[in-house]
Amino acid sequence: MSAGRDLLRSPLLNKGTAFSNEERTTLGLHGLLPPAVETLDAQLARAHAMYGTLTTAIERHRFLRALQDRQEVLFCALVAEHVEEMLPIVYTPTVGEAVRHYSALYEQPRGLSFSTETIARANEIVANHPLDDARLLVATDSSAILGIGDQGYGGIAIAIGKLALYAVGGLSPHHTVAVGLDVGTDRDDLLADPRYLGARHRRLRGASYQAFIDAFVGAVRSRWPRAIIQWEDLSKDTAFDVLERHRSQCPSFNDDVQGTGAVALAGLLNASRLRGDRLRDQRVVVHGAGAGGIGVASAILRGMVREGLSTDEARERIFVTDSKGLLTADREMESYKRPFARPAGSARPETLTDAVRCARATTLIGLSGQPRTFDESVVTAMLEWTPRPIVFPLSNPNASCEADPADVLAWTGGRALVATGSPFGPTIGQGNNAFVFPGLGLGAVIAEAREITDGMVLDAAYALARFTEEGWPDRVYPPIAALRESSLCVASSVVARAIEDGVARIDPRSRGDIDALVRRSFWHARYA
Repeated sequence: MSAGRDLLRSPLLNKGTAFSNEERTTLGLHGLLPPAVETLDAQLARAHAMYGTLTTAIERHRFLRALQDRQEVLFCALVAEHVEEMLPIVYTPTVGEAVRHYSALYEQPRGLSFSTETIARANEIVANHPLDDARLLVATDSSAILGIGDQGYGGIAIAIGKLALYAVGGLSPHHTVAVGLDVGTDRDDLLADPRYLGARHRRLRGASYQAFIDAFVGAVRSRWPRAIIQWEDLSKDTAFDVLERHRSQCPSFNDDVQGTGAVALAGLLNASRLRGDRLRDQRVVVHGAGAGGIGVASAILRGMVREGLSTDEARERIFVTDSKGLLTADREMESYKRPFARPAGSARPETLTDAVRCARATTLIGLSGQPRTFDESVVTAMLEWTPRPIVFPLSNPNASCEADPADVLAWTGGRALVATGSPFGPTIGQGNNAFVFPGLGLGAVIAEAREITDGMVLDAAYALARFTEEGWPDRVYPPIAALRESSLCVASSVVARAIEDGVARIDPRSRGDIDALVRRSFWHARYA
């Protein structure tokens, strides 16, 4: 058992000034701490006051990360209590700046790092980690971070930030691991930077990359056979291949593909309700055909099929554009885009405005990472056939957003239903993946799922839509402050669907009281 200074250096166990006098005697802590014995609430008040003295977002991010590295329970409790205030600091948009400057800001190791030099020791690496019962890993190769692309080793900060939100969403940090998969970088500035901490070579591709990922997954399955992997910020060239290659042998999901899809679908379900019609009635243009865009198109298709359309009928209502225009079967494109290509010989509009008119779109969703692409001509074109257009510029961070919500509302006379991916103030719904992935991961962990099925992801989307309608019937998304409650709702639906799909290891009789099971399993940041 840890004791003395070793205990104070263990962030998962360290209670700081909250150790009682009895604990200080038993654990050899007398003289190593200030005399006062405090409650967690007193520590929270002090930490929040210190946080409030800082003036820049990156200073606040560094403060929270340092607190996490000293006292993880206190950190999790602070973020949970002030989640609306701190989500933009621990996650998007501030985490993007932390990723960019990761090597320069580096202070403490966290999680696990696999590199081209060490991947042959993958089993040794997982054995070196102190957690014996890891249940969920967030793993990134840093190739497509937010809207800022290849960030080399620094992308591990994204995995760390995601796991902070998992803790808010009920999954204990005693069971989670952040993972950096350093397969190199194609960024010349990083390779030339003397402070860069990652592997100094070009990114692995093809069979070498595949072998690297295979070795990582094999090591995880060997030590933590019940663990779930959340793939994070993999490039569009690899995201779909990695997911399909491993999801049936190791329970896993890709948040950029499936999480983004589920969140967008949930918002679209509520926007349709507010319009007075249904998802199946919409005609949707998805601008951006990367991992997120195709994930959103796929989720909308499954939702329309669930509402009674055939697959072909649903596909007819979804139009996907990339940098070369509308996807059509008679043009060059990556294989993962082909399911959403319009038939050969279809009209090929030259501009986004033309594509909106060609589709007679009632809904416009942006995942292009290209700022201000939803200009006035694009948005007002929708008014020609729909009085209340649905406009979701979802790209992150704010600087990459396809439109400013204030502009969209001004152009439509306040009639548009608008939501964004990044925060734009309390009156604009935020389609943040944090409404889905903590509950999806938590539910899969509770169910001890052997696979994350498409049905589990779809039910997560409908659970979020239902949660929003019941609590905030006039909104597209709930407020960020409701993140913990949304995670409970999503997790319950995911557990039920895992049992229904036959992929849960838990006793099917648990189905009778799933809500109670999830609440019992939900972790709260409190000292033991």
